[in-house]
Amino acid sequence: MGKELPVVPSTPQPQQPEAAEGAVYARVFCSRENSPPLRLLLDFLKAKGQIPLIPKVDPAALDDWAWVQISLGYHRERKPIQLFCTRDRGSYREDFEKERSQFLNRLSIFDDIEAQLVREHVTRARFIVTSRFVPSDITEEGYDFNGWILEFFQENCNGVVQVDGQGFFSPKGDLVVELED
Repeated sequence: MGKELPVVPSTPQPQQPEAAEGAVYARVFCSRENSPPLRLLLDFLKAKGQIPLIPKVDPAALDDWAWVQISLGYHRERKPIQLFCTRDRGSYREDFEKERSQFLNRLSIFDDIEAQLVREHVTRARFIVTSRFVPSDITEEGYDFNGWILEFFQENCNGVVQVDGQGFFSPKGDLVVELED
C-alpha cells in the first residue's frame, strides 16, 4: 500500500484550463536536477506489487529523462492517472514558473518553521511532477497507486508533496502546511 496521503475532491487549478472538470491534482516539487526516466518509476511500482498499465510507447521513450506526460493505469476498467512533468528549463518553463510562483505566493502568509521549510523547498524545485485523476472514477486501489507514484518522486528526487484542497505533506505523510482551495 502507498503512503497514506488523504485526497479529497477539489476544483481544477485556474492555470490549467484544459483540466478535467472536478479533477484532483497532487504535485511533487522536486529539487533534483533531472527527473528520472519513466522506466525507473515503472520498476518502482512493480517492486511495490503494482502492475502499471501504460499506453503503447516506444520502449526507448521510457528511458528518456525529458518526458512530459504519460497516462498510468492501475485497473483496466478505471480511468488512468495522468502524470505531467514541467521543468525549470525547456518548453514548459513558463508553466513551471507560473505554478511555482503561485505556491510561493500562497505560502507567503505562513510564518511557522514548517511553512518556511516548504517555501525553501518550492523555491529550490527544478521540476514539478503533477498527477491528475477524477475522484468519481478512482478506487482505494487507485489512491494507493497514486500514493506510490508520489512517494517515488518524493524519495528519489528530493521532493515535497502537495495535494489540492489539503496542503503540503512531510516525508512521513503528515500534513505540515494546510492549504485550502
